[in-house]
Amino acid sequence: MFDNVLIVCHANVCRSPAAEMLFKARQPAAPRAGAVPIAFHSAGLRAVNGDGMDPVMRRLLTERGITSGIHYARRLDRALVRAADLVLVTERAQVGVVEALDPASRGKVYPLGKWEADSDVADPHGCAEADYKESLVLIEHLVMGWLKKIC
Repeated sequence: MFDNVLIVCHANVCRSPAAEMLFKARQPAAPRAGAVPIAFHSAGLRAVNGDGMDPVMRRLLTERGITSGIHYARRLDRALVRAADLVLVTERAQVGVVEALDPASRGKVYPLGKWEADSDVADPHGCAEADYKESLVLIEHLVMGWLKKIC
């Protein structure tokens, strides 16, 4: 059972906060008997603490009915990794980076795309809006797959 799930990307301004917000919005309203709702959080490997969310991704989430609220980027650290029961990364290569930060995390760090042939989620930050849309569609699909497994 997972109580605390951490989603990680590079800067924590686009992919991981979008996944965090989708997890929060799409998790079942009534958890399994005796379970509490899962807490979802996000962080970035190279995040600048306090940076705001990418405005294009924020708008696209709003168009999907996801209220993004206030989001401030935070840099991944060992304490965040240790507090999480499950760590989901947006790119396969990030698994090793997280595990190097905290070797005790081996076995709880997986790609967000694990159930889709370990597909990576391309970083759309600074690209065309079509790239953001493509990434968001994939993120939502992958989030729904994880929710079926963990809720």
